[in-house]
Amino acid sequence: MRSDTVTKGVQQAPHRSLFNALGYTKEELERPLVGVVSSYNEIVPGHMNLDKITEAVKMGVSMAGGTPVMVPAIAVCDGIAMGHIGMKYSLVTRDLIADSTEALAMAHQFDALVMIPNCDKNVPGLLMAAARINIPTIFVSGGPMLAGHVKGQKRSLSSMFEAVGSYAAGTMTEEDVCEFENNVCPTCGSCSGMYTANSMNCLTEVLGMGLPGNGTIPAVYSERIRLAKHAGMQVMELVKKNIRPRDIMTEKAVLNALTVDMALGCSTNSMLHLPAIAHEIGMDFEIDFANGISAKTPNLCHLAPAGPTYMEDLNEAGGVSAVMNELNKKDLLNTDCMTVTGKTLGENISGCGNRNPEVIRPVDNPYSATGGLAVLKGNLAPDGSVVKRSAVVEEMLVHEGPARVFECEEDAITAIKGGEIHPGDVVVIRYEGPKGGPGMREMLNPTSAIAGMGLGSSVALITDGRFSGASRGASIGHVSPEAAVGGPIALVEEGDIIKINIPELKLELNVSDEELAERKRKWQPKEPNVKTGYLARYASMVTSGNRGAILEIPKS
Repeated sequence: MRSDTVTKGVQQAPHRSLFNALGYTKEELERPLVGVVSSYNEIVPGHMNLDKITEAVKMGVSMAGGTPVMVPAIAVCDGIAMGHIGMKYSLVTRDLIADSTEALAMAHQFDALVMIPNCDKNVPGLLMAAARINIPTIFVSGGPMLAGHVKGQKRSLSSMFEAVGSYAAGTMTEEDVCEFENNVCPTCGSCSGMYTANSMNCLTEVLGMGLPGNGTIPAVYSERIRLAKHAGMQVMELVKKNIRPRDIMTEKAVLNALTVDMALGCSTNSMLHLPAIAHEIGMDFEIDFANGISAKTPNLCHLAPAGPTYMEDLNEAGGVSAVMNELNKKDLLNTDCMTVTGKTLGENISGCGNRNPEVIRPVDNPYSATGGLAVLKGNLAPDGSVVKRSAVVEEMLVHEGPARVFECEEDAITAIKGGEIHPGDVVVIRYEGPKGGPGMREMLNPTSAIAGMGLGSSVALITDGRFSGASRGASIGHVSPEAAVGGPIALVEEGDIIKINIPELKLELNVSDEELAERKRKWQPKEPNVKTGYLARYASMVTSGNRGAILEIPKS
């Protein structure tokens, strides 16, 4: 066992003395040491229950003959960080989480790991770490929040942000906003729609790194505690069989995840995280893969914000396994992939029926014949951009309008709420990319303001930043190359005509090549927003959105 390095032999007597100081017994040190990586904290609603999940995991590990050792992982609440400088610190934590978990696991020579994430960046961060460390590992998330109820309708966090926009438009009273505020987030858990956290927890199941139910069993259900105990027990089976993350997270598994992403209508952030996870297994992930897979993968779910159903509904309908079983009817998945159950994906989903065809459409009666995400290219985004096609209204799939250009998110929000944006406009928010932000802020505030102002079916938004999974509408993010490195989005001028054609996968600036070349000649790099600390270091190493905003050592 790896842990022999710190527990066995006379040379390790000093190490054992420190384990003694921690209260571990001789018997415990003779068992495999299992790092239980818990992102429990008291600032993220999706994490406030992780102390209970952690204790359940530890019990499962102990019952199966291992010695659990809890270690921490950080997490940021994207909702609380939204709309201010805090959002610059969201995406960047993904790499902090991966790096710190690698450091803890290697420094203490754990034999196996149980990862306990829930919200946006610590799920992919821990998946990246799992691939990098490559010791037997299993995931169990904290589970999704139950939907709220306002005026007899199910609601979620995206409704809350849109309510603020409606208040600014004068169509909602302060009392209405207060009612939303007090009811849209009724329990602990990751926010109840198909936002980034739930997207990544569902895709963890598809990747084979979590037990069935990992993505959908609500946080407040006792079934979630039982799942955690089983995860703790199952990691010991992985140790016995020496099944490791890179045996599970193969190229085929990543393509499975992208396929189910299309069927579920996941957050556009998955198009940042899947490439980053793929990078850790040595896979060259091109975001263009999305269009090829989307072309043959039907969109089966319209969970909030795309529709009126929520994670609890998906769970009751059969969960991710039922979605995969529908897709498998058309042979769209690689079913021979190994999973943490010790069985193949095909064995896991066999017989998992669809219990509600209104929540999970049958594969022969989808919402659309193509998937939920699309990658658009053109002279405005030569390296690509991403849109959640399943959350775009029909009339905005093809759109042409004048650019309204803003150098940061705050200026755009002021203009939207000030009534300065009009039907037909294309709002451009730039210098918010991985380098330019730095940190590639999510744009839930402006997209929600547009929807709340009643402009969701007539105004598009384009950015080199990114969007929350709670965003809906013609919201096109990850525009690459970004403005900070002189990408074409930096050259857009007020009033330029922008053409969006999602069915044809095009994003074009109606400006001649000669004019763009002249603008590029005159363009000057913008002074960095941040010059010290972690964000400055991050900006110096981060790549573009189309590559997953992975970190690379700058070439000298």
